[in-house]
Amino acid sequence: MAGAVEAVKIFTDGACQGNPGPGGWAAILRYRGVERELTGFEADTTNNRMEMMAVIAALHSLKRPCAVEIYSDSRYVIDGMTKWMAGWQKRGWKSAAKEPVKNQDLWQNMLVAAAPHAITWHWVRGHDGHPENERCDALAVAAIATALLSKN
Repeated sequence: MAGAVEAVKIFTDGACQGNPGPGGWAAILRYRGVERELTGFEADTTNNRMEMMAVIAALHSLKRPCAVEIYSDSRYVIDGMTKWMAGWQKRGWKSAAKEPVKNQDLWQNMLVAAAPHAITWHWVRGHDGHPENERCDALAVAAIATALLSKN
């Protein structure tokens, strides 16, 4: 089918040992029955930044515009993209309290990564037995070990 938009499911999670501290992120992408795992880490970061990086990396890995379903246990990421973004932009990247928006660099990166896609956001309860969320959590925690090794 020429011109058909491909459907992709993305599951993400981020983890941090200390907040801030060494952190890891993970994403599972499912497309046409194929599964791909992405992971990364930072030596000194926050949990929210790792949650965001998982989504950003997954979206940037897509080669063409897709219909994307993103599953995350991060209300921060989902609410940021679906509820708060318009206000932040309207106020010149200031929060409702007139403070600079935290993680503005990653929010702007996420906007760029999301722009080509039609995204549906799904919140899943973390650490509640959701198989892909549990797998992403394990991958993100494993990435922290890599972050710790990189500090030495």
